[in-house]
Amino acid sequence: MWNSATRQSCNLWPVRHTPDPQGPPPLPPPVPLDYQNPYHHPRDIGQDAGMRLLLPVGRSGWAIAAGYAGLFAIVILPAPLAVILAIIAMVDMKRHPEKHGMGRAIFALITGLLGTAGLIVLIVTNTL
Repeated sequence: MWNSATRQSCNLWPVRHTPDPQGPPPLPPPVPLDYQNPYHHPRDIGQDAGMRLLLPVGRSGWAIAAGYAGLFAIVILPAPLAVILAIIAMVDMKRHPEKHGMGRAIFALITGLLGTAGLIVLIVTNTL
């Protein structure tokens, strides 16, 4: 059967503690905001280099267009367009320093210039 000794040995009943005369211990200092929520981004997502690597965030729209035109400039036909878009993108990024994409604009400028030179060579050799 159950008796008071069995109840105490089984810990079925909660033990009553006497309150501490000094009170509870002090709370720890608050955790900085960045560590409370790992998904909290205190700054613009376009300022995060990892996100800019994966997604075209924080970039100039002109730089994105120039990058694709520069990529297609290898086919030679849109090469002059890539040069024009690259120049517009560079001017846009100079006016708005918070935007990124200078690498795409430089890539478009270089491939656009090479493609334009190839286009000029093709036009000159076919007319001679």
